[in-house]
Amino acid sequence: MGIADSAVEVRSSGWRTLAALHGHIEGALERELVRRHELSVVEFTVLDALSRQDGWHMRMSQLARAAALSSSATTRLVNRLEDRGLLTRVLCADDRRGIYTELTEAGWALYREAAPTHAAVLEESLRSAGEVPELSALVGFLHGETV
Repeated sequence: MGIADSAVEVRSSGWRTLAALHGHIEGALERELVRRHELSVVEFTVLDALSRQDGWHMRMSQLARAAALSSSATTRLVNRLEDRGLLTRVLCADDRRGIYTELTEAGWALYREAAPTHAAVLEESLRSAGEVPELSALVGFLHGETV
């Protein structure tokens, strides 16, 4: 195996490790958020992104980037959350083509209720992933530990 082949393998191995850790965490988050709050991980991600905005709204394109979704998937997700009364759409005053999305009071309430669950499950998932030999170095890196 040449140097170039070794570099490719290192990147591939790193990507597989990252994907495994992501799957480990996302699975645990999905189970608990759905069980406790009837909220998927991506729905929580949208509520979380909106909660962090100055003025509490975002353009749909910004929301799509924050949730790592396509425009059409974001529209479907926003429709579902709007149907549940968790967010609303507002026309942009400066650009009539622009649409903002913002949390409703119910959305804020659900976000505040679900955020501690998200934090606790994330912490526990990282702790348990740190016990898996293949994932421990990456978890250590995320915690700021040097290798």
